[in-house]
Amino acid sequence: MTRYILTRLLDAIPTVLLVLALVFLAMRILPGDPAIAALGELATPEQLASFRERMGLNEPLWMQFITFVWGVLTLDFGSSLLNNRPVLDLILYNLPYTIELTVAAMLLGTVVGIPLGVLAATHRDRWPDSGVRGFSLIGYAVPDFYLGALLLIAFSLNLGWFPINGGGEGFLDRLHHLVLPAVTLAMVKAAFIGRLTRGSLLEVLSRDYVRTARAKGARENRVIYRHGLRNALLPIATGLGLSTLATLSGSVAIELVFNRPGIGKLLISAIAERDYAVIQGGVVVFALFVVLINLLMDLVYVFIDPRVRVS
Repeated sequence: MTRYILTRLLDAIPTVLLVLALVFLAMRILPGDPAIAALGELATPEQLASFRERMGLNEPLWMQFITFVWGVLTLDFGSSLLNNRPVLDLILYNLPYTIELTVAAMLLGTVVGIPLGVLAATHRDRWPDSGVRGFSLIGYAVPDFYLGALLLIAFSLNLGWFPINGGGEGFLDRLHHLVLPAVTLAMVKAAFIGRLTRGSLLEVLSRDYVRTARAKGARENRVIYRHGLRNALLPIATGLGLSTLATLSGSVAIELVFNRPGIGKLLISAIAERDYAVIQGGVVVFALFVVLINLLMDLVYVFIDPRVRVS
């Protein structure tokens, strides 16, 4: 087990370096001059040259990349070009809002989606199955930002049950602000997870060992949950990992719709203002989370099915 974990960690290192290289190059090919974006078009040539020298923009590209990688390793992403605040402080302020939104949406989506999938699989081609498939179709078809706007109009503007914007202060206030954004993302995830669970469970329930268990007189609940759902967890876990990544990226639109703090909203604002240091830091954080989630999924596979480690 330890060897497997170390192997996966070592495999992640080249991926992280590749991600850092892509982020670095992407920032360098973006149109516009960071110095002009920070100082304005009325800045003198001397001011622009001084700014480029101070930010290291005059150094060779390979030296800038080494400085960038070292900054990531030491958690020094530099300072915002617009307000001179450390990028790390901006990330640390906004990151908890994105994490809590992603975790809450995935928990709600999983708690709703898996039982719906089990219900559909155990009532195949009957009305519960049709209902779940209809719900999944709607969940796939309706964009999350559109659904969020509808919920915001209905429950915030018209009924006044939930705040219109912001992230809240204090546990209960933050939870109150979190409900509508989390429900918006969770409904989309529940549709995906429910359909995935249905298909995976139906495939497992058609196998010989399930028919044998039923022939031996095993109770239906035991057949479904012990022999069926337990062996269907591997593709479901894969789907949960992919869904978590989609939720993390989908949080960008939801943060904008509900005007709540988060890395996504921070990135959109930085792109609009051409704040390259903040863009670079935010994209790196997103990319590292993707690598981390993929690594965690590899470890989850081992606990679900030890044969993965052997292979």
